[in-house]
Amino acid sequence: MSEVAEFVRHNAARVSPKILHGIHKRLPQLKLEFAEIHAPKFPHLVDQLEFLSDVVEDYAEGADHEIPYSALADACFALAYAHNQTQLIPNHVPAVGRADESSVVRAVLISHEKVWAEYARRHGLDWDEITTKA
Repeated sequence: MSEVAEFVRHNAARVSPKILHGIHKRLPQLKLEFAEIHAPKFPHLVDQLEFLSDVVEDYAEGADHEIPYSALADACFALAYAHNQTQLIPNHVPAVGRADESSVVRAVLISHEKVWAEYARRHGLDWDEITTKA
């Protein structure tokens, strides 16, 4: 997964506070979009996208400022990537159409596992329900 993690790092480095604000502004629409994802081969993807959406929302609204910017930027990139219609693997491809989104999200969760586990603890969430280990 190191290539995917590098892909995330490279693209997340471009996430400025202005981009973060734009993603935060679009979160209601993105959350609705993510809730409609049907990806039986990737059963945790929707919950993981919701988790990352909540992280960005909590940071942007001042509910949690303990999140390092690098982790936040990775989360923003994952959300933007999942929303983007021009991806490495088109969503309409049977069985693997969400593999790239799942890989990007998993790379973000794995790269910052301690940060996310602490965030989950602070907010009363069950990390095992969110993590890729579930």
